[in-house]
Amino acid sequence: MIDLNELQKKIYQNKVDKKFNLTNIPQEFCYLHGEVSEAFDAWLKKKDTTEVAHELADVTIFTLGLAEILGINLEEALLQKIAINEKRVYVNGKKVEPKAD
Repeated sequence: MIDLNELQKKIYQNKVDKKFNLTNIPQEFCYLHGEVSEAFDAWLKKKDTTEVAHELADVTIFTLGLAEILGINLEEALLQKIAINEKRVYVNGKKVEPKAD
């Protein structure tokens, strides 16, 4: 299994080493959005699966880098969110809110 915390630190260190942005958070979100768009564009244009995979990898790299910049333990947050999602109830693909007592 991959250690996301270790990857976050490695990705952050690469940003430091290459003197990439570490402080402009809006810019990082824009880059992340751009990578999602590139992945979608590659898929939409029916490009090679490897190219789509590389674009999705870029999405993951930017996400992990941003999490490290913000001091977020993404591995922990991911596991928490998976647990939340597993408990949600869906009917015909739509989330059903629990009824109040």
